[in-house]
Amino acid sequence: MLEEMLDILQPEKSFDLVRRDLEIAGREATLLFVDGMIKDEVMEKMLEYFLKLEPSVWDTAPDMQSFSRRIIPYVEVSQEEDPQAACTAILSGNLGLFVQGFCACALIDIRTYPARSVEEPEKDKVLRGSRDGFVETVVFNTALIRRRIRDPRLVMSILTAGESSHTDIVLCYMEDRADLELVERMRERIGRIKVQGLTMSQESLAEALISSRWRNPFPKARYTERPDTAASALLEGRIVLLVDNSPSAMILPSGIFDFFREADDYYFPPVTGTYLRITRIVIFLLTLFLTPLWLLLVEHPQWIPPWLTFIGVSQPNGVPLLAQLLVLEFAVDGLRMASVNTPSMMSNSLSIIGALLLGDFAVQSGWFVPETILYAAFTAIANYTQPSLELGFAFKFVRLALLILTGFLGLWGFAGGILLFLVILCSTRTLSGKSYLYPLIPFNRRDFRRIFVRRKLKNQ
Repeated sequence: MLEEMLDILQPEKSFDLVRRDLEIAGREATLLFVDGMIKDEVMEKMLEYFLKLEPSVWDTAPDMQSFSRRIIPYVEVSQEEDPQAACTAILSGNLGLFVQGFCACALIDIRTYPARSVEEPEKDKVLRGSRDGFVETVVFNTALIRRRIRDPRLVMSILTAGESSHTDIVLCYMEDRADLELVERMRERIGRIKVQGLTMSQESLAEALISSRWRNPFPKARYTERPDTAASALLEGRIVLLVDNSPSAMILPSGIFDFFREADDYYFPPVTGTYLRITRIVIFLLTLFLTPLWLLLVEHPQWIPPWLTFIGVSQPNGVPLLAQLLVLEFAVDGLRMASVNTPSMMSNSLSIIGALLLGDFAVQSGWFVPETILYAAFTAIANYTQPSLELGFAFKFVRLALLILTGFLGLWGFAGGILLFLVILCSTRTLSGKSYLYPLIPFNRRDFRRIFVRRKLKNQ
């Protein structure tokens, strides 16, 4: 088996694939491992132990299984006779031990990965609550969830996908609360994935799992980097997917109202959590309808009531308002992408230049009126009131469609855009096949109330 493994791995071509030949109790043995992915201290102690063994050990260990059970001084040890599977395990960080006369390989899990510290995620910050977050190592992420749910009914099933990457995927669910039929469908879908590698981790997995038309921008998977949010979703009966090399969890199935929930709602008293949730929903809906409705009223000033006359354009210019709003939408996204690619030491300067100088010069040069910059700035800031970037971009695409339809068709375009928006939402289904608008469609009074009201925890 060792020769087959060497033909597959070819350690002489890669400096980080290490072959260590040694003698254990008079027999030739070989260690294969990836440099930088094993614990050196444990490796040294095991080598010291192996080199002290006497030939009599082979009387009690006639095969690799017996040798692993009685001789190898480590907890996580398995045997593998398939060369391809053993290669994948070694490339994943396991230590492979081959002993002369044995047809199987001993896989010793003493791997370690370069990892950053478990710290609060930048995107999912909270005012109160825990400050830990997921990292790129999937074992650490499962431990963070286990720390919160100490229940034997919490199942974490390990799967792999990608013909070249062999990416580890952990399927997490509560055995007594989750939809087990959906769990099996997810397991089958992951097993049928035929791609070279999940290079973009969870996004690649989502595209392979969730069949969705490209013209439907609404997300069907909710992402979080907070282990407390993932644990809460598991206790609600959801399925959580953890992908190795990704610092976030995918929560399935997810409807549109699930994206309006945030951890801060539960770290404050019910009345405060309810206020935060309602404020988040109202402001986020304003980001969708504010600029199209303002454009409609400004182009038809006769519809503006007397108490709203101040919303009109005080200093009109020759540039159409629709063009101004569309340019500002793209400009905001351009500044956002620039801030992501800007070194941290220069990010504050970029924010000041983008917010003050560019806006002021744009008004003075006559390109924009102050009102369009005001509403565009409000929309850009209010878009961050909810934690899902995917839903934010979906609402942005709908807002752009509403602006274009309103600018060209007036009231009929505005009404038609809203109707199209509702039709898309009503026709969208979650991964479990339920309505995307549940509990609104079909209507469930108790669950619909929970969208807006953070209920008190019952202790009985």
